[in-house]
Amino acid sequence: AVLAQGPPGNPQPVAQKGGKAKGKAAPAPKLPDGTPDLAGLWTGFGSNAGDISKALKPGDKVEMLDWAEALFKTRLAKDDPQGNCLPSGIPRGNPYPWRFVQDRTHTAAERIYVLYEGNIHSFRQIFMNQEHPKDLNPTWYGHSVGKWVGEDLVVDTVGFNGNTWLDMAGHPASDQLHVIERYSRPNFGNLMNHITIEDPVMYSKPWDIRMNTPILDDGNSELMEYICTENERDAKHLDNLKK
Repeated sequence: AVLAQGPPGNPQPVAQKGGKAKGKAAPAPKLPDGTPDLAGLWTGFGSNAGDISKALKPGDKVEMLDWAEALFKTRLAKDDPQGNCLPSGIPRGNPYPWRFVQDRTHTAAERIYVLYEGNIHSFRQIFMNQEHPKDLNPTWYGHSVGKWVGEDLVVDTVGFNGNTWLDMAGHPASDQLHVIERYSRPNFGNLMNHITIEDPVMYSKPWDIRMNTPILDDGNSELMEYICTENERDAKHLDNLKK
């Protein structure tokens, strides 16, 4: 699959509504209730898509259980679910643009949607101020509930199907994966995500990573349609690749 749309090499100041130019360091926009407006076209958490462990703090490490580490060492790039046009899941990064859509049309059932350009042109739902159902149907993206804690959007996700890889390197995840994301927008041009990964089937303890994505939106940018299986020419080149 060909990269449909990527980040510019040298982003210029972007425009907010009304055409007034704003630098990336300008204050983050706010919604009427005072929470950050997360709108914008973001470039993806792609810098660590190949190996998510590179987003660990210096001195931290991923502590896999023995059988999980053995599985990790046997994984080949050609077997990567995302490389075979299956959903990437979370918290896996990728280089493709994406955006938040904050839906407040139904106050009692507020939702935030994440629209992805990459992989299979898919989406994710975050159910705000709710609890996880007791009987979840396991899925690729799991079931996400969110809430605002100060100016941070905290998203708790469970209910995975156990089929995803956390990155291209093959860090494993089971159906017991539990992901907590803490999104913050320190300024107009950047979105931070502090992620805690917990999976007692694969790892001996939880681990934290931090990722940043700059804004791509120049006032006119939109998500492009990208269908992974259309004119796909890459999978055959993965056959002989190893980590």
